Amino acid sequence: MSDNHLRLGVNIDHVATVRNARGGAYPDPLRAAKLAEEAGADGITAHLREDRRHISDADIDGLMEVLSVPLNFEMAATDEMQKIALRHKPHAVCIVPEKREERTTEGGLEVAREENKLAHFIAPLRDVGCRVSIFIAADQRQIQAAHRIGAEVIELHTGAYCDAFSEGREDDAARELEALRQMSTFAHSLGLEVHAGHGLTYDTVMPIAAFPEVRELNIGHFLIGESIFLGLDPAIREMRRLLDVARA
Repeated sequence: MSDNHLRLGVNIDHVATVRNARGGAYPDPLRAAKLAEEAGADGITAHLREDRRHISDADIDGLMEVLSVPLNFEMAATDEMQKIALRHKPHAVCIVPEKREERTTEGGLEVAREENKLAHFIAPLRDVGCRVSIFIAADQRQIQAAHRIGAEVIELHTGAYCDAFSEGREDDAARELEALRQMSTFAHSLGLEVHAGHGLTYDTVMPIAAFPEVRELNIGHFLIGESIFLGLDPAIREMRRLLDVARA
C-alpha cells in the first residue's frame, strides 16, 4: 500500500443507535462492520459510551472476534473504560470527552488542564500495545500537551469546520480549515501521527483529505445516513473514491 494512502475508518455507532431505538437485534453493527471492510474501510471505529446509548459491551466483544481490520475503540478516560480496553487490547484507543447530556461529542478533549491525570491513564494502555490517540481541537496548546503525555496519535476535531460549511458561513469555514491545516503540520512536526474526523461529508472531506500530514479519517454518522439512500457499500465506496482523488 502506498505511503500516500489515506486510511478510512468507518464508525458504526449509529447502526447501533437504530437498533437500540426498538430494543431488538437489528440492524446488527457487526454486520455493518464486515460490510464496511468489504467496501474498502481500513478500520472500524466504535465508541462505547458510559450510558451505552448505542454501542454495547457485547458489540465490542463481537467486533474483537470478527474483524480482520483494526478496531479503533473510542472511550472516555474512566476507570471502567480503561479496564475494558485493557481486557480486549484493541489496535487503537481514542480518548474522547464525554458528557451524558450531549447528543454527540461536542469538542476536543481538554488535555492541557488534565495533563498529569491523562498521562497516568494512558500509560497502561500503551504498555499492552494499544496505539493511544487523543481527540482534540486544532489548538497548539492541546497538541503540545498530547505530545507531552505520551500519545502517539492525535485526532483533530473537524466539527467546527463542517458546521460552518453546512451553515453557509464561508469565512468561518475557511478560517477553521486553515487552523486544521496549520495544526496538522504542527502536530506532524512533533512526531505525532495525525488523524481527523467528526461531521465530515462528501462535500467537506476533500480539503481535509488533501492535507499530506493526515494519515486517517474517521467518518460515521454521515455514511450511515447516506446508506439509507444508497446502501452502505456504495456510500463507503464513494467516500473511499473521494479520499483517493484528494490524495492523487
